[in-house]
Amino acid sequence: MIDEQRLVNIANSLFLKTNFKEALFIYSQLSTSFPKDKEYELYALLCDIGYEDPNKALSLYNYFSIAKEINYENAFKDTNILINQYEGDIHQMIEIINGLSSSTIDSLNVIRYEDFKNIIKTRGSFKIAFEDIMFSTKVAIESKEQFFDFVNKLIDNDFNNTAYTYLDGFNDHFAYDSKIEQLYKKLEAKKS
Repeated sequence: MIDEQRLVNIANSLFLKTNFKEALFIYSQLSTSFPKDKEYELYALLCDIGYEDPNKALSLYNYFSIAKEINYENAFKDTNILINQYEGDIHQMIEIINGLSSSTIDSLNVIRYEDFKNIIKTRGSFKIAFEDIMFSTKVAIESKEQFFDFVNKLIDNDFNNTAYTYLDGFNDHFAYDSKIEQLYKKLEAKKS
């Protein structure tokens, strides 16, 4: 019996480390074993793109990973459009991803992290600003640096449960990152 989730985690980790050859092998196994899950074929295609342009492959992967949490079908469709229409032009592809992300974000009760930082300045503290939005609005994290900054601020302001939720939710995306381990340790130290 194939442990699907374990293989997905391994393949995703290999992909993020730009080890496209080994990731492709695992995604191909998953695609064969679970033919109804079209996501594995997409990841295999991204590995193929990664051989020629790792930045493009990683950008598409990151876009799909975030967008599928909002609307799986649209994320799948948009990622395929990006792959098919803009081969080779990373700058044009990034502009489209940003446009898609902006329209998706604008249609939800979501605030970009940069805009949230402006609210922090206006309100005078992270804690007050986060309490103002925490039940009505989500914060859209668009980069690894924003993620680490945001989680650090959550911990510093005693939003420990929320920090755990973010860390656990994004652990697959930043597998084996030492900063993730540092944040978990920081949380544990606050418990003591």
